Amino acid sequence: MIGQVSKAFFHLLAGSQLLKQLASRYGMRSPGSFARRFIAGETIEEAIEAARAIEAAGMAHTLDHLGESVATMAEAEGAARAYLGLVDKIVAAGIERNISLKLTQLGLTIDRATSVDNLRRILDAAAAHEFFVRIDMEDSPFTSVTLDVFETMWQQGYRNVGTVLQSYLRRSMDDARRLNALGARVRLVKGAYKEPRAVAYQKKAEVDAVFIEIMQVLLTEGAYPAIATHDPAMIDATRRFASARQIPPERYEFQMLYGIRRDLQAQLTASGYRMRVYVPFGREWFPYFMRRLGERPANIGFVIRGIIGER
Repeated sequence: MIGQVSKAFFHLLAGSQLLKQLASRYGMRSPGSFARRFIAGETIEEAIEAARAIEAAGMAHTLDHLGESVATMAEAEGAARAYLGLVDKIVAAGIERNISLKLTQLGLTIDRATSVDNLRRILDAAAAHEFFVRIDMEDSPFTSVTLDVFETMWQQGYRNVGTVLQSYLRRSMDDARRLNALGARVRLVKGAYKEPRAVAYQKKAEVDAVFIEIMQVLLTEGAYPAIATHDPAMIDATRRFASARQIPPERYEFQMLYGIRRDLQAQLTASGYRMRVYVPFGREWFPYFMRRLGERPANIGFVIRGIIGER
């Protein structure tokens, strides 16, 4: 119950324009500022620097130029250009070629056809340089359309693309089977948005149980799934199931967020598991940051210590 209240509270804060303006002014002002624990920086160059450090630690990464729910066609076009520029800069930097994006960032709430055209431009540029592109999942009003757009791209021959399922949504098991039937790569997460009871499980025990069920379906029937969680119980369940079914570590990977459970990231890597770190960056970092606080209340203490100057 406390977790649901926390998530709802920080979801509300994420929509505050005043807090966003204040955070944009102070949140990334120095290398030790509170937001930099979870955000690689505001520029592509900072994200690439973070990616190099992750690679040096033996882990993989995906870069996400933050942004969502743009209000104008010009903003959608700007986001598409930013991703095309990101592709070029990643190639020039010589780092791993893996990126994540959101469809509302490309104009989905304005015009679906335009967002699909923007996505296609990015996928074409990515394919030319052997990138993998993950279409992130947003809140439940966008679940169906996101999967429909993904499947349209798949049917048009794009294979350098995957998507995300959220275990707290009641529909996700059916969606997992749908994506497995295509042979698509799926990232499984618990879910970060405040959702109504009609579409999402509300209790942690329910969300965890479904997460494990979907994880098992993805591992046995899916194509290189990503098990994205910081929950040691979910990680242990995955490891036990894979071992019992003799599923080798190279057939799946774990994923975690930049700045969260770095100790666990290192432990899994040292144990021979594949680990990918989700690296967010960009000026539109505030909504993402608020959702991370809502997901894990322990993060709040870190932020408070950073604000009052403790190290």
